[in-house]
Amino acid sequence: MPTTATRISQINLVIIPATDQDRSIAFYENLGFEKRTDIPFGGRYRWVEVYPPAGTAGIALAPPREQDPVGVQTGISLSTDDIDATHAELSSRGVDVDAEVQRMGDPVPPMFFFRDPDGNSLLIVQTS
Repeated sequence: MPTTATRISQINLVIIPATDQDRSIAFYENLGFEKRTDIPFGGRYRWVEVYPPAGTAGIALAPPREQDPVGVQTGISLSTDDIDATHAELSSRGVDVDAEVQRMGDPVPPMFFFRDPDGNSLLIVQTS
């Protein structure tokens, strides 16, 4: 089947539920993320975006709709060049991290999950 090009060029944002946006902003800023957007929308809501310092794709911290769950497996994968140092650093900051770095052997890189204040899981993978 022939492929067709689209005008989609990159991943811009992923959205995760945040029941307390200020708490989530503080959490991600503590991880070194930058808050690049924090604006009101829809009357009583805020649109908040945080990014890794050199990142072009960000995370929107959005209030969940009533029917949406929180504490989800986000499918978000973040990269680090030193998985052990990152695991130790996050653990020392009180972040809910897996007890150990997962080491499955080649070709799977070392990785671990952490959870934000709402219990949303994100994965950190060593990329080098």
